[in-house]
Amino acid sequence: MAEDNKPSGPDLTKGVSLTAFNDGKLLGHVGEENVLLVQAGDEIFAIEPSCSHYHGPLAEGLVVGDTIRCPWHHACFSLRTGEATRPPALNALAVWDVSRDGDKIVVQRKREAPKPTSAHRSAPTPEKFVIVGGGAAGFAAAETLRREGFAGAITMLSNDGAMPVDRPNLSKDYLAGNAPEDWLPLRGEDYYQDADIDLRLNVAVSAIDPKGRSVTLGNGDRLPFDRLLLATGAEPVKLQIPGADQPHVHTLRSVADSRAIIKAANSAKRALVIGASFIGLEVAASLRARKLEVHVVAPEERPMQKVLGPEMGDFVRSLHEENGVFFHLKDTVESLDGMRATLKSGAVIEADIVVVGIGVKPRLALAEQAGLAADRGVSVTEYLETSISGIFAAGDIARWPDPHSRQTIRVEHWVVAERQGQTAARNMIGRRERFDAVPFFWSQHYDVPINYVGHAESFDDVAIDGSISAKDCLLKYRKAGRVLAVASIYRDLDNLKAELEMERSRA
Repeated sequence: MAEDNKPSGPDLTKGVSLTAFNDGKLLGHVGEENVLLVQAGDEIFAIEPSCSHYHGPLAEGLVVGDTIRCPWHHACFSLRTGEATRPPALNALAVWDVSRDGDKIVVQRKREAPKPTSAHRSAPTPEKFVIVGGGAAGFAAAETLRREGFAGAITMLSNDGAMPVDRPNLSKDYLAGNAPEDWLPLRGEDYYQDADIDLRLNVAVSAIDPKGRSVTLGNGDRLPFDRLLLATGAEPVKLQIPGADQPHVHTLRSVADSRAIIKAANSAKRALVIGASFIGLEVAASLRARKLEVHVVAPEERPMQKVLGPEMGDFVRSLHEENGVFFHLKDTVESLDGMRATLKSGAVIEADIVVVGIGVKPRLALAEQAGLAADRGVSVTEYLETSISGIFAAGDIARWPDPHSRQTIRVEHWVVAERQGQTAARNMIGRRERFDAVPFFWSQHYDVPINYVGHAESFDDVAIDGSISAKDCLLKYRKAGRVLAVASIYRDLDNLKAELEMERSRA
């Protein structure tokens, strides 16, 4: 066994004392497997120690009731069953039985893994559920319907050519060359067959008939539904300048987009990124990892200032500059003539590859055609139901009443879309579950992760605890005295605690 894979800590089959615990946790092993002991109230649980999402260390996580939350991306697991109860994690963790022998806590038997999703379904029903969209929300809804025992037909319609994938990876590790392509699918092809989910790729939906309860496909076929989930997501805003339609000009949303950028980067020397958005700067970092010279052009004074504030904006800029990125801020690209980009300032940048990251817009055409109420997004209730009964919306298109900010909001976060998909699925089968999760996203820039919880469309001031430049900080974004959002660098536990505080202070 490799040195770094050797089991950690004490042999838990021989027993350990509670006095050996640190902050209610203890990492040990059973045989060759690492096991995390967790004290929750008067109970002791034994669980696999690494998050099933990106293997975050749960020993550094937050215990809430009989659950534990991952410090990296806020996934949540049941300590009793190991079940992943909140995305972005989807797979359950192993759990072990715990017993007490006097003052000793002993772990021995590993519990049998839960049966696959398909084994939980009851007798088939005539109900037909249709999901339009193959992204985070659509996948999470389909998976949750089966996990909750729904036994009717599930048809998932995606206009993408790839199975649902881990989209955040497309601008991060996969684009940087640090993650293989087989990491991307959220589930393998066998999953959809075993769970009896009719996943149809490269399928366009041209219309929805709310009264006739059917959707019309691009080829003219009609598909009936009893419940419908719209999870059509968002699409990149296109650059409206001369030369923007050239083949070396890319946007990034799909696996195909990421592959195309990687292919172009293999023979490129200089890249131009238009836009200093999260996607734009993640692309910049990934292309620097591939040794390209990278120039970023954006109209803002500072990157990400609107979301993260001026101090963090300055830090993000300096971080990228330290890694060799050239910024052209308070400027725009006016034309692309072959490889030659002319800026408004008169500067010229020659680039072999151009990546446009100037934002995305929600795909609302289907919802608007169907007559669903809309307000800069599809308007939904706290149950994620639209203005037409039986039709739900989730993910980037949904605008919902957020109990923490006390506003109706629409956000374009991966984790939010997954969590909304799960809630929508439960409500499609009649659960009446309010969606009240606090929004969360993360962004990765070289070795620096930025975690952000909450939602602040604007803020009066930013309270900074720690040092941004030292990459050890917690920022609170306040409006009228209320903390609406919190961002952090390497303050993972504090970020989790901020999330919990927001949950407990809902209006």
